Amino acid sequence: MPRRRKKIKRRKRRSLLLIGVGFFVLSLVFALLIGIQTVSALVHDLPKLNQDDLLSLGQTSKIYAADGTLLAEVFGSENRTVVPLESIPLYLQQATIAIEDERFYEHNGVDYEGLARAAFTNITSGSLVEGGSTITQQLVKTVYLTDERSFSRKLVEAVLATRLEQTVSKDEILERYLNTIYYGEGAYGVEAAAQTYFGKSVSQLDLSECATLAGLVNAPSIYSPKRDLKAATERRNVVLQKMADLGYITPAEAHGAASLPLVVSDQERTVAEPYFVEYVKQQLIDMYGAGTLFEGGLRVYTTIDPHLQEAGLEAIKDTLYEEGDPAAALVAIEPETGYIRAMVSSQDFRSYQFNLAAQAQRQPGSTFKPFVLTAAVEEGVNPEKTYYMSKEIDLPMPGGGTPWHVRTYNLQYYGVSNLKEAMMHSDNTVYAQLVMDLGPEKVRDTAEKMGIKSYMAANPSIALGGLGQGVSPLEMASAYGTLAAEGKHAEPIAITRVETADGKVKYEAKPDPKQVISDGTAYEVTKVLMSDIQAGTSAPANFGRPAAGKTGSTENLQDAWFVGYTPQFSTAVWVGYPDEQKPMTNVHGHSVWGDGFPATIWREFMMEAHRDLPVEDFPLPDHPVQFKRFHGRYVLFSGGEPPTTTEDAYGHTGRTAPGDETE
Repeated sequence: MPRRRKKIKRRKRRSLLLIGVGFFVLSLVFALLIGIQTVSALVHDLPKLNQDDLLSLGQTSKIYAADGTLLAEVFGSENRTVVPLESIPLYLQQATIAIEDERFYEHNGVDYEGLARAAFTNITSGSLVEGGSTITQQLVKTVYLTDERSFSRKLVEAVLATRLEQTVSKDEILERYLNTIYYGEGAYGVEAAAQTYFGKSVSQLDLSECATLAGLVNAPSIYSPKRDLKAATERRNVVLQKMADLGYITPAEAHGAASLPLVVSDQERTVAEPYFVEYVKQQLIDMYGAGTLFEGGLRVYTTIDPHLQEAGLEAIKDTLYEEGDPAAALVAIEPETGYIRAMVSSQDFRSYQFNLAAQAQRQPGSTFKPFVLTAAVEEGVNPEKTYYMSKEIDLPMPGGGTPWHVRTYNLQYYGVSNLKEAMMHSDNTVYAQLVMDLGPEKVRDTAEKMGIKSYMAANPSIALGGLGQGVSPLEMASAYGTLAAEGKHAEPIAITRVETADGKVKYEAKPDPKQVISDGTAYEVTKVLMSDIQAGTSAPANFGRPAAGKTGSTENLQDAWFVGYTPQFSTAVWVGYPDEQKPMTNVHGHSVWGDGFPATIWREFMMEAHRDLPVEDFPLPDHPVQFKRFHGRYVLFSGGEPPTTTEDAYGHTGRTAPGDETE
């Protein structure tokens, strides 16, 4: 009986065991089926390994000055410069493999041995110490996947890593990884990291620096030498020891590199010439779009001369140096090419981003008189033999209405005055009569041909740069440059060449000056403006070379200008308060006119700009102006000798004096 009971118990245990085993097998089969279905679904929905995604990384664009110095690096979310594997030190390659994926050249995308080792380490330590992801998996995750943390995502990552290893070589994967991974402090890829932490190219890094960068990848914010030098040093030493353990370096080399102090660059990422750089960036966006500028890795070469930039800023600082002084802007252009060689604003870009040199629209005052004279000479008017009455005057407006009351700023008048003399005296009343004779539309059209792009109201006050006329220093330098270039206007150029990240030329500037006024006209106007610098209101700008120019001031002293040129440079200077229409009646104890601070800044800049240049005269024209008798409503006399009295003048023309008309 007892023996029978034992047999029954054994049978029951065997049955339960069989049932348990059967249940386990069924569960395993069920799990396997579920797993197969899951894997099939995941594999079916895997992202495609698009080679364009793998190869087209967003890269930092760089903007250079004319002498090749770097002005700025421009990037969107990722600061990156892609470099080939042969430019990356072998030490950095080995250090990265040692600390991130020591079996990189042995596995096929997924390191199962490494996964097992990582799992064991994490279990025995009770914390997440090792991750087990290979370099290939990390690259796949960065390029093709999101940051989701799940079993299914890891499975997809493993499948894609295996596929990628079957598609491209190990060296290609390593190169792409080293150019993709984030190293902290806004640096993506080894080149940006080398520049950020050590202030030099990746190709120049030594063993200690290579180990430091390799150690950053695991936790950039923790191991950044800019944040915690001690932690970064300890991490570097771990990498060096790992390299020695794997035979990449000798223990002596590891010890020697570990004994070196970490010297981190304190160079901050700054933009040189920020106003000019912003001007260039806007042009690039207009040309190629923001995406190409911020992600395309462009190499942009510009016209700006750092020496002239410094000369312009020094000229301003040496002149306007007291707290509360008005601001100033300066633009210098090469007349024959239109190349912008200097674009300077006295403001601090960090607190004031508005570019006074290129964006400001301020009344130009008497610096517009040369456009009136140019329009007149184009009509055959002789500046030295065409006379008007210099006097405070009321000029009837076309179509009736309130007469235009005109006076000269210093209230000095000269009776009968030719156009050259009136320019040298900056006589408003003479040039007001001239614009009435010519018609303001003709003056506006002339100014536009010469380079003024801003809207100008075609009313008589255009002669004096009054209300309705707002221009920038860039426009004025460009337009006066037309006179300097014998009547040929070259559009302002800031960018000479644009290259793609792989060195292909995307754009190259081709200056194309157009003859917009005759060379004879440009020469005659230049002669008048040379006389102005030699003995007129512009005399404070004289710096001992052949030069032509004109002062400008608004009636309420809110804006003051000097614009002038030599054959080599056309330069415009503006002085004023940028955020308010504030009269400059007490700056260093003086009122600010064009012949004051603006002329001083212009002279100081031009002296430095021409320091090493040969002295050049303005060339004689090939097509001299054929002067003719000018018949205008207000002209007193054109040709021959000037009248000696007002009565003689108006008797000669058979008209009453301006301001005394009865019609």
